[in-house]
Amino acid sequence: MPRTEHGSRHTARLMGAIAFTAALIGTAVTIPSAQAATAQLTVDLGRTTGDVMHGANGTLYGLSDDGVPGDELVAPLHMTTVIQKAPDGAQHPNGDALAIKKGYDRNGGGEVHIYMQDVYAQWPYENLGLSDYLTKVDTMVRKVAARPDAEDFVWVPFNEPNGNWYPDLGSSDSAKYASALSKFQSDWTTVYKKIRSIIPDARIAGPNETHYDAKLMGDFYPWAKANGVLPDITTWHELGPDSLKDFESHLADYRAIEKKARISERPVSINEYGNRRDQSVPGQMVQWMSMFERNKVYADQAYWNIAGNLNDNAAQTNIPNGTWWLLRWYAGLTGKTVKLDPPHPNTIDTVQGIASLDPARKQAQVLLGGTSGDVNTMIRNVPARFGKKVNVTVERIGWSGYEGAAAPSVVSRTTTKVAANGSINVPLTGLDAMSAYRVTINPAGSGSPTAESLPWSTSYEAENATITGGTVYSQGSVTNPYGFATSGTKDVGSLNQSDSKAAFTVDVPKTGTYDLDVFYGNQSGGPATQTLTVDGGPPRTLTYGSTLNWTYRATASTPVSLTAGTHTLTLSKGTNEVTLDKIDLTASRTPDAVYPAAYADISGSPSYDYSASGISGAGALVLDRRDKAALDVYAPADGYYTVHAHYAATGDATLSMDGADAAVLPSTRGRATDKALRLYLSAGNNRITAAAPGNGSLTLRDLRVTGEVSTSGTETYEAEDATPAGTASVSGNSWASGDKYVGHIGLGAANTLTFKVNAPSAGRYVMNVRYANNETAGSGNYNTNVVSRAADITVNDTSRTVMFRNSYSWSNFWDLPVPVTLKAGVNTISFANSTAYAPDIDKVTVAPLNG
Repeated sequence: MPRTEHGSRHTARLMGAIAFTAALIGTAVTIPSAQAATAQLTVDLGRTTGDVMHGANGTLYGLSDDGVPGDELVAPLHMTTVIQKAPDGAQHPNGDALAIKKGYDRNGGGEVHIYMQDVYAQWPYENLGLSDYLTKVDTMVRKVAARPDAEDFVWVPFNEPNGNWYPDLGSSDSAKYASALSKFQSDWTTVYKKIRSIIPDARIAGPNETHYDAKLMGDFYPWAKANGVLPDITTWHELGPDSLKDFESHLADYRAIEKKARISERPVSINEYGNRRDQSVPGQMVQWMSMFERNKVYADQAYWNIAGNLNDNAAQTNIPNGTWWLLRWYAGLTGKTVKLDPPHPNTIDTVQGIASLDPARKQAQVLLGGTSGDVNTMIRNVPARFGKKVNVTVERIGWSGYEGAAAPSVVSRTTTKVAANGSINVPLTGLDAMSAYRVTINPAGSGSPTAESLPWSTSYEAENATITGGTVYSQGSVTNPYGFATSGTKDVGSLNQSDSKAAFTVDVPKTGTYDLDVFYGNQSGGPATQTLTVDGGPPRTLTYGSTLNWTYRATASTPVSLTAGTHTLTLSKGTNEVTLDKIDLTASRTPDAVYPAAYADISGSPSYDYSASGISGAGALVLDRRDKAALDVYAPADGYYTVHAHYAATGDATLSMDGADAAVLPSTRGRATDKALRLYLSAGNNRITAAAPGNGSLTLRDLRVTGEVSTSGTETYEAEDATPAGTASVSGNSWASGDKYVGHIGLGAANTLTFKVNAPSAGRYVMNVRYANNETAGSGNYNTNVVSRAADITVNDTSRTVMFRNSYSWSNFWDLPVPVTLKAGVNTISFANSTAYAPDIDKVTVAPLNG
């Protein structure tokens, strides 16, 4: 858990020839010749390497409260382990192992590993003597022992012992080392036996050092076996870039220690991995994930910044960034992993990947990334049951910063002949090192998938702009891995003078509208602005919300109209200060995203139909009354979208969201149809579940989201027009809607805010709550201890507690969707909290789920 710039704090829970060319330049696509591929990554679908384990999707303090992050982000990841603090632990204000368990279970979670020493408040842990620790151990273990789910918890007695209570475990002085080892072994035995005295079959993990130490492991394990105190799960940390080349040798060394000591093979959990330059960057994280999956070990991302955002992969409660989608792709791998040979194994920052084959689905997938340039992906031994032609889809997920919302893009869809030797070739050129890619292969049916390519796009680094009144800084890199991720490893800060500005020279291929995305950081304490001009023309104001710190990237977006050719885009200081990383320019096009049903999470035993390619080329999913399929659908903003369901049904079927029916798909008597629905989607991920609840069947090809967002049909209620009671009161804030909000809600049962909301009909609605919360509880070394605030929301006579994540500023208002069931006519909705403050409320917007 390093609480130093060289450590981190995380743990995991476990046990357990031809065809097609896609080129990526930034996000632009060209069609090169096959000879352009200069490095080869080979996938052999004929050589399976074990069940897909999903072991690398663990998180240390990625969950902070029940609902932070939201179910829409947690459920799709199928997390096998999470690591949290001891019950009632003082190390952080949130992340209690018991407090997060209900939500974790609700979303299909697996084990919870408990960092027991996180019961202490300080870092490094205050050492009050073993007797003090044993008292705390007794209390926390008994709390879990009384629970019916006690077997779900794994105990980690010591965290980074070589950096905390036993620092001489790393000493080169043999006498000091021997003394520290003896003390650690004695204390390990005492705590181990205390845990087992309360829960006899408790699983215990360790030794959990800051890095792999061959000497310590070689001494500890034979001793632990001889004394009957072997860990059930072996843990250590891999945090620096060198781990990408050295981890396999570490694992081999440990396995040799087991074999020599005749110890049965333990599950291995690398319960803290990666560093700041990795987290949030798909191209970095795919290297780590592939390494752990290939070696079939569990792994949890390190905790470097704040709790409750999935280790820098949840931009907001339900809004994913780029790496969340890589984790989602990883969670979607099914069947068996297969042999994948990268061009440079165990080499830092080179292309690496994971591949899987699911014969039942007739689906193969490859996840890859980690390099720029060209990669020739050779897929060998495509199963004969796939047929003589296959459909190949290539997708890309780019880096969107820590706080930037993102969704994958389809690079290419093609139909490819399988060569006589059972192979296909997928050359990719111009890869972006910060991006990750997914290649999906399945049988080709009649027709052809809709051709797709990424829109023209390019990036311009801020450090290459013409800078006035600013400074170029170096950020995260191989030599500075604990620096924050930044495009090009540099950014421009100190833009705090009256004349500070950055002028970008850009060149666009044709006249039209372009989306301008500014990658920035803002630690000013409130929203900031800059003035945007194009070629010195009329000024426009860009607003930048607060971020965790100057280098914690978010994105601000605006459309710009440009004629073909060269232009100067200038960003000049407005209010407050921001740090600039880069800008992206992307050719605008009408939103049109396709979500193949064949990629969905399934329950039951649906079948797969590849008789027709459909839009996506992915075939169709056939559900009967015992089956369900959950699709993850992204929306860039809150509001109504046209959602097309391409399906055939022999009885009525349903689409549901948040546990409520959103739409009925009427029987088509088995004939394919495209039904357009108007559904309210919340910004971020929306989990839409398809089912055929009757005796018929549903053949679902895809959901397709088209058109611009609409807010027609929604009703907004300003907080200042609602009824405050007790200490709740209206205050002014120019960043709030109507320049007003209501604060001081809660900290007493009488301090409430009550809205009267009119519903045209009874049913399920989405209530978007616009709020601000910047409560913190100090800082634990490099961790910022943000605090979520709770609101008890009562709708008529039904109450529930909703957690509101920290928004980094009392002037930074975020939207949180809350599903509510309303009666026709006037509904009473109140916000309260009897024991603590609720968030400040700006307004609520209410919309029927089906518009």
